[in-house]
Amino acid sequence: MRAVIQKVSQATVRVCHEDGRLETVGQIGHGLTVLLGVANTDTEQDARYLADKIAGLRIFEDDEGKLNQSVQAVCGAILLVSQFTLYGDARNGRRPSYAQAARPEAAQVLYQSVAQWLADKGISVATGRHPVKTDSLLLFERPKSPSELRLTEFAHVCRQLY
Repeated sequence: MRAVIQKVSQATVRVCHEDGRLETVGQIGHGLTVLLGVANTDTEQDARYLADKIAGLRIFEDDEGKLNQSVQAVCGAILLVSQFTLYGDARNGRRPSYAQAARPEAAQVLYQSVAQWLADKGISVATGRHPVKTDSLLLFERPKSPSELRLTEFAHVCRQLY
């Protein structure tokens, strides 16, 4: 499994319907957006390990400004988004190969396992729909340095097609 984890002040994932309508299917405030890629060799054990790692990752500031708090400790939420493109391999040619990515049916099972294990830890988890075309809007929190403790945000729109 591969995950891209980003602190956000808010995040939304929307489904793009065939008629062009956008429907919000997942939305969070302060917390993490996790883009999750599942490999064809991943197991339930890998899913549990990654869920534990995400839940305990200490990347939020404590009262002293140190990155010492987990998403659980700050009562944050997680937006979990399936992202098979994390297994794109473009080392040969110009068209990425996704041969290492799990088939959609197998990926769905492990994706749901990660979401459930995070929820079992008491974390509010929002998800997209898997596998469908989605839009994601993320307001990132930029990493803070000791000399810069103010929050800055910017919007980034990414598209996904599974």
